[in-house]
Amino acid sequence: MGNPVEYTHLDAGESIFFTRQLEHVKARTYDKKFAQLKARMLIPVSFEAGPGAESIRYEQFDQVGIAKVVADYAKDFPRADVAAEEFISPIKSLGASYGYSVQEIRAAQHAGKPLQQRRANAARRAIAQQENTIAFIGDADHNLPGWFTNANIPDVALPNDGGTGGTDFADKIGTPDLIVRDLNSLVNAVITQSNGVEVPNTLLLPIAQKTLIASTPRSTTSDTTILNYFLQNNSADLRDCEWVNELAAANGFVSNDSAIVYDRNPDAFTLEIPQDFEQFRPQEKGLEFEVPVHARIGGVLLYYPLSQAMSDDV
Repeated sequence: MGNPVEYTHLDAGESIFFTRQLEHVKARTYDKKFAQLKARMLIPVSFEAGPGAESIRYEQFDQVGIAKVVADYAKDFPRADVAAEEFISPIKSLGASYGYSVQEIRAAQHAGKPLQQRRANAARRAIAQQENTIAFIGDADHNLPGWFTNANIPDVALPNDGGTGGTDFADKIGTPDLIVRDLNSLVNAVITQSNGVEVPNTLLLPIAQKTLIASTPRSTTSDTTILNYFLQNNSADLRDCEWVNELAAANGFVSNDSAIVYDRNPDAFTLEIPQDFEQFRPQEKGLEFEVPVHARIGGVLLYYPLSQAMSDDV
């Protein structure tokens, strides 16, 4: 028979030190903020499904039917109804871990120093980055739907009548009114395609385009920028413009620099997080104590696609 398996254990003092230190590390990890990962800021988040769910069933609705003038005693009243298409979206787990060796724990105790926070932050960051990526573009391998890759969001083609014949805002910067017109075209597309039912309240742009229109006067005789003029005068009373890296082609999420207008409303779409970030008890593995971290995600569910409009011509 082989030798019995031997386990490495911390002594009582070391164990108490490690437990207290890990509690402090975990608390600080939960508090860590990553402002540049904007999915949760820009997309309404739903935790409704719960950690035990394996999928989410939802419906997309469309009202159908039209009324008409009818004669007295008429029996052929037109039927109005609601058409619904059912979808099922899977839920998947996200996992990472961090850990400390027995010697690191003992050395920290000996020196009276706290355990390194950076490892826990790195694990938290790994979960947050993956969540952010799935939120914006999904995960085709696991059938998780993303926002910008949703084929049901209507596309708006902007005209290429700028000074250089291009469609980009940079091509039209010499004629600011053309950029105002393009932004209004996006807003009006939502209102028109939904017959006035949907009204966008938020505009998203890549950082370069937002900076361009936020720093360029609308005219040579105006101290109002293109962006301020648009926010003050658009037909939907849209008042919020944010930049997001994921709309810049250079970051690999979209093929061309893009803009999107939408109703930031949980009735219109949600980022499904059935289980938010959590950390488990440390697991002893050889001479290391490993802390698994975990979350569950269901992607972005778009219930009313006509509440949004997107263009890749900016």
